[in-house]
Amino acid sequence: MGQNVVRSQRLNHIVVVLLCSILIWAPIPLGSNRIWALSLLELMIFSLGILHLVNCYRYNSLLVTYRWQKQIVLPFLLLIGYLCLQMLEWVPAIATVDSYQTSQQILKSVAYLVFAVLISEYCQSERHLRWLLVAIIISGCLQASYGTILNLLALEASPIFGYADGDRARGSFVYQNHFANYLGLCLCIAFGWLVSELKTHKSEFDISKLLVSALSTLFSRKLILRLSIIIMVIGLILSRSRMGNAGFFTALGVMSILALVIYRRPPTYLKPLVISIFILDLIIVGSIFGVEKVKQRIADTSFAAETRDQVVIDSIPIIKEHLLTGTGGGSFYAIFQNYQPQFYSGFYDHAHNEYIQFLVEYGVIITVLLGFWLIYALWLACRTMYLRNNKFYKGIAYGCAMAILFMLIHISVDFNLQAPANTLLFITILTLCWQVRYLPTIKNTN
Repeated sequence: MGQNVVRSQRLNHIVVVLLCSILIWAPIPLGSNRIWALSLLELMIFSLGILHLVNCYRYNSLLVTYRWQKQIVLPFLLLIGYLCLQMLEWVPAIATVDSYQTSQQILKSVAYLVFAVLISEYCQSERHLRWLLVAIIISGCLQASYGTILNLLALEASPIFGYADGDRARGSFVYQNHFANYLGLCLCIAFGWLVSELKTHKSEFDISKLLVSALSTLFSRKLILRLSIIIMVIGLILSRSRMGNAGFFTALGVMSILALVIYRRPPTYLKPLVISIFILDLIIVGSIFGVEKVKQRIADTSFAAETRDQVVIDSIPIIKEHLLTGTGGGSFYAIFQNYQPQFYSGFYDHAHNEYIQFLVEYGVIITVLLGFWLIYALWLACRTMYLRNNKFYKGIAYGCAMAILFMLIHISVDFNLQAPANTLLFITILTLCWQVRYLPTIKNTN
């Protein structure tokens, strides 16, 4: 029996490492936003899913251990079931206009479900959660560093995939706004972890204690996390993404104010930390790497010249005609061509607004239910910040809540949830909302 437990724990470690590897890998091949890259990502996830099934059979265990995991699984099952109804057209009012794209949506949704189950099932200790956070931050730093280097070198095309970056950093993504969104999510998690490292008790001013604290910071996780944040902020600024930058710093400001209200004992240095992000990262570092260009892009934004706003307006008739049931998962491009009154200057296979695209493809009922699930995850994160005493869990809840706010802002002008790497990371963050709320405080599992 003891050997079985050891083997099970060893397998847990292996699965967590593989999950972390998938998170790091997902954005590398063009954000996994190509059929071959997405297929490879799905193959990796399904392989781990099969391994989980074998593990459950071998040790006679359930697919999910806790009741709260069902709250993560049920929305996925609802979405997959509805996509199947659209695909099969068993109900006359529920159908898809593009069966191929809907079948692809089913496959992606199943992969996301499997990944969420694996994250919630195998990352059930602080040790494994830290591994997961390290993977997210490593991935963000790799993307930021790669994007920054290519941008500063001003190469005509990226050395691996041959895409032209122009004057905007893209990392290994095709679209700079997907790159900015990915970095924003990683930044939120890094900031949340950094908040968890802050002291919560006030102490009298003592120069000797201050020096000791400063020296200890130089050799602690706080310095590494702070440097990681600076690296990712540089990448975010160089993306020149208007809403990517505005959304992140807005989410940071809003969550900082909320944290002061929600925390029963706010971290002592939370306000100085937030101020340092705005002053050091946004103003000083930003001035070096061109934050003025981002502000100029925002100032130069013209609604008359922005055809993406026209896409949103032209999508409204589709929503009105298919308000309850939608036109089918992944069918926006197929249906939009029939309603597009004129050709635009750009190519729009997505709505550049996830709220509009979800309403078009899934209808108001499914969209509202998924929206409630998202808001509930945000509420769980805020409850964790208020109720739990575990600093690590509270800090991660802070980062998760900030990431949700950031995503809710950014998807109002872009289609970030259509990029598999971004969606996979966001689903991981949503899963963390339940984990930090309900997992017991067990620091080490051997």
